[in-house]
Amino acid sequence: MSSSLSRRTALQAAGATALAVGLTNLTAASARADESADTPAPQLVTYPIPSGVATQASFKVRVRTAPDGEWQTLSCYAPGTKEINPTTGSGKVWGSSMVYFDFCGPVELEITYLKGGTTKARVRPDALGITPELLGDTLRFTLDEPKDVVVQINDEIFDCLHVITNRIEKHAPAADDPDVLYYGPGLHTVTGNVLTVPGGKTVYLAGGAVLKAEIDVKGVEQVTVKGRGLLLAPTSTVGGVHIERSRNCRVEDIILFGAGVFLGEAEHVRVKKGRVFTWGAWGDGFTMYCSKNVTFDGCFGRTSDDGFSIYTHRNDFYGDTRNITIKNCTLWADVAHAIQVGTHGNSDAPEMIENLVIRNVDILDHREPQMNYQGCISLNAGDSNLIKNVRVEDVRIEDFRWGQVLNMRVMYNTKYNTSVGRGIEDVYIKNLTYTGTHANPSLFLGYDADHAVKNVTFENLVVNGVVIADTMRKPTWYYTTDTVQWYANEHVVNMKFLTTAQAEAAAAS
Repeated sequence: MSSSLSRRTALQAAGATALAVGLTNLTAASARADESADTPAPQLVTYPIPSGVATQASFKVRVRTAPDGEWQTLSCYAPGTKEINPTTGSGKVWGSSMVYFDFCGPVELEITYLKGGTTKARVRPDALGITPELLGDTLRFTLDEPKDVVVQINDEIFDCLHVITNRIEKHAPAADDPDVLYYGPGLHTVTGNVLTVPGGKTVYLAGGAVLKAEIDVKGVEQVTVKGRGLLLAPTSTVGGVHIERSRNCRVEDIILFGAGVFLGEAEHVRVKKGRVFTWGAWGDGFTMYCSKNVTFDGCFGRTSDDGFSIYTHRNDFYGDTRNITIKNCTLWADVAHAIQVGTHGNSDAPEMIENLVIRNVDILDHREPQMNYQGCISLNAGDSNLIKNVRVEDVRIEDFRWGQVLNMRVMYNTKYNTSVGRGIEDVYIKNLTYTGTHANPSLFLGYDADHAVKNVTFENLVVNGVVIADTMRKPTWYYTTDTVQWYANEHVVNMKFLTTAQAEAAAAS
């Protein structure tokens, strides 16, 4: 830490100069913008990739303020993407592409696939309704406001273009602020690859900055990690931003390569527009143990393991996990789950995971050959955990490669558990849609009568355009789950499938 702090003055001076140069890409329209106007003039800020940082050459990317601003050319960062071989268990890392920029819209993107042979293009999430104009190997589309999207050519899974966008930054900290550890544009390292942050400090990565380090926030309060830059984790086994036994912390806007955000016994944490790309072993995106009062808002994850993993006890972390909100997120899991809840806990002093909200989430992919670890969203109570009071609302699941839409199990997984979970209770799932053909049957499995899945209600579950409800037309001897080829065993108690009208009538009675 002393080494990194001693370099701060030099970094600040260099960073401020480089940032001024980088912002020359700000369009003339923005320079003339009247801040008092009701509708600000279109603005666009791009950032060069620092020397020494890997790039990818599958796409040529240009962006401009629409409809006729000056084109800006963007080089592509080179995150990896992971594929597991189900026969050997080996994992291959494929090259992929990412660009990022800030704007006040609208902006037009022009993307050329340099490998050629383009026959179709897709911009995801599908729910955004973006249909690109395709002109040979070049496609164009417009973004009216900042969104994180994935551009796929010819259904290519791995060599995609990930487009990460932000609003124009209005209140960047000053490079000479004594409470700010400032990293300007360029590639930065710290001694030992670990930046330990004191309480009350802000780590700021300016646009165009790449910091190769793990950021450690341990036993402190009031720490913020923010900016438009990129954090390159030295290993995939520990969080890129590691928040442990700390309170009132924030992570905002940064992009993380190689490892994500880790929370252990953390409280009152907000992660806003954290973007995570992982391609190594155990590459979870957003992980928490024994943490409380945490919100993830507007995050993006392309991960080589669970996108979100929500646990109680493991290692030296103890206590319940509660009051967790995941909202406005986009998730792509190349391995395992998009959202995984449960598994790890404390058999000697049982813990709870409760008050979990998952709202307005797009799940783009899920690929997991192992039946024990399937489910775009999984609630798996093991190690004497009780999972209780879960609400899932407005979740859109696109067709994925391999796995299940949902998996709810009270289990004793001997690989990870020392006891069976206590149960899963009070789960409400509203406006969940799945469109596709590749899903295996979703499983709902209580362990026995004393370790059951209880009180699971679906409201307006839509599978391939069909609303699934207990009152839908079917043979009277069929279960509702048969209509979508799902399975619930005899230890699932009080599972209901309602239309919106039925749910509203029940609420009014």
